Amino acid sequence: MKGVSFLYYTQEQIDRANQADLVLFLQSQGEPLERAGQEYRWKRHDSLTVRGNKWYRHSQSKGGGPIDFVMEFFGKSFTEAVELLTGEKGAAPPPDRPSSAPLSDFRLPPRSPDNRTARNYLTAARRIDEDVTGFFFASGDIYEDAAHHNAVFVGRDEDGIPRYAHSKGTAEGSDKAFNFCYRGEGERVFVFEAPVDLLSFLCLFKKDWQKQSYLSLGGVGEKALLRFLSDRPNIKTVYLCLDSDEAGNDACSRLVKLMPEGYTVHRLIPLFKDWNEVLQHRAEITDGKYLREAVYGLKGPPQEETVEIIRMSEVDTQTVEWLWEPYIPFGKVTIVQGNPGEGKTTFALRLAAACTNRKPFPHMAVHEPFNVIYQTAEDGLGDTIKPRLMEAEADLDRILVIDESKQGLSLSDERIERAIRQTGARLIILDPIQAYVGEKTDMNKANEIRPMFRRLAEIAERTGCAVILIGHLNKAAGGQSAYRGLGSIDFRAAARSVLLIGRVKREPNVRVIVHDKSSLAPEGKPIAFCLDPETGFSWIGEYDITADELLSGAGGNTATKTEQAERLILDLLADGKELASEDLVKAAAEAGISERTVQNAKRNMGGVLGARRVGGQWYNFIKKKQPPEPAS
Repeated sequence: MKGVSFLYYTQEQIDRANQADLVLFLQSQGEPLERAGQEYRWKRHDSLTVRGNKWYRHSQSKGGGPIDFVMEFFGKSFTEAVELLTGEKGAAPPPDRPSSAPLSDFRLPPRSPDNRTARNYLTAARRIDEDVTGFFFASGDIYEDAAHHNAVFVGRDEDGIPRYAHSKGTAEGSDKAFNFCYRGEGERVFVFEAPVDLLSFLCLFKKDWQKQSYLSLGGVGEKALLRFLSDRPNIKTVYLCLDSDEAGNDACSRLVKLMPEGYTVHRLIPLFKDWNEVLQHRAEITDGKYLREAVYGLKGPPQEETVEIIRMSEVDTQTVEWLWEPYIPFGKVTIVQGNPGEGKTTFALRLAAACTNRKPFPHMAVHEPFNVIYQTAEDGLGDTIKPRLMEAEADLDRILVIDESKQGLSLSDERIERAIRQTGARLIILDPIQAYVGEKTDMNKANEIRPMFRRLAEIAERTGCAVILIGHLNKAAGGQSAYRGLGSIDFRAAARSVLLIGRVKREPNVRVIVHDKSSLAPEGKPIAFCLDPETGFSWIGEYDITADELLSGAGGNTATKTEQAERLILDLLADGKELASEDLVKAAAEAGISERTVQNAKRNMGGVLGARRVGGQWYNFIKKKQPPEPAS
């Protein structure tokens, strides 16, 4: 460093420098000015105007006072700027002067006339989004140096004065306590090793990013972080976003120990080595999961630990991804339940096959084939499961099973998540649920079921895998469907979707899937399939029945609904009344009877039901009985 490393100016001298008239200063430097109303436009920078001791650069929406003006546009250090504005020399600081950040002889590298090369490097080579780079170019915190046309990353103190610059190395005189950063108003700061990683993170997690703070350490040292926390008392939570390598791991451990008490510290580990590498592969990460891991609670307040509060304004809105809309969502737990032998396993195996062979269920979007994990505790893999999968034309290479020969599986088993990640499975089926709660777990006790289900739901959420649990019903005949599942009601409460499968009593080959609970979308219509002993499996389509009707056998199948419609038509047309066909349909709808069922009833009543057209409408009536012919 040339000259005196640190010079002392009193606060009075600094204030006097910041009161200098910039118009007079520029004129004294021989700079051409052009009057524009009450302001003066500097001809060398036509977007910049000065007025009194204030300046404003309109092209970058940025302005300030005389000291930072001289530093910014004349390439002077802080002390040189004060001297140039006041004409007074600085002195060595008195021995008892308290100063945590001396004013060094730092100056920014000269600027290039434009930022074209630096912009191209960041957006093309580093793939930083243009709106992110544009923000920092506009603020002057990134610019292109004149000598080598590299991107310069500027660090400023709390007053906005440049104190640090990095470009292929740290500029001479830089104070590493003031590194490249963005200061938001929120209570969180995200910490990175390098400016490019900081910018990459903003591209990956862009929503409302300007509310929080972001800091580059310029390596793995602690100086910038400790200074930032000292200057920003509003910060409560620190997210260490260092590289996923040995140096990053060691630095995180060291920084946690060095941080003052009272902060909550978490670590966000990138999916690849660093955040720019993640950004470079962003197009390949289709599920939007850019983290390898989030490690929470590395450090917390020692005594009164504050409750972590999430503001709904900061929560990213997410759309539900569906395996079979609206019946089975990805990333959630779905329960399929019914009595033994009524089609649950057939349904599950057909679903597994549909996920591997591009032959979707009714109203199901076509998915690219993916891996499915199928766990069963009731049927043999070789004599039952595989033959039925072959019948369903499944791609058997994509149907996988976690080996339980040495150790049984349970819902809390960590092998479930490991297997999902190892195989990339997007669906896991456990049949039946009762076999996987664990031998020491009482499935009727909510306090034992809830933690287990919470962990399973978190696995589904983290991996995006659909989890389907096959369950039996209890023997409480006649009860509501919500209370017919075996075990605690918490099974049902924790699931986002519940499907009920049952046999139609009047049509023993017909099984109906009823959407009994849906937390993410309106419930889907019941759908039926046929299990014919001769022809096998086939879809029937939508079916008019409720869950309670299916369970109780008190009605609801097609035949019973048709009978209800016939009785309703007879009641409405009694005593010689005539009624428009559309009014019959409306009345039936109010009674829970579909238009299709009304049409079936009319066909059945052809012998007694008459119809005639009046104008543009058809009217129905009951035919009068003909008197018997006299005997001959």
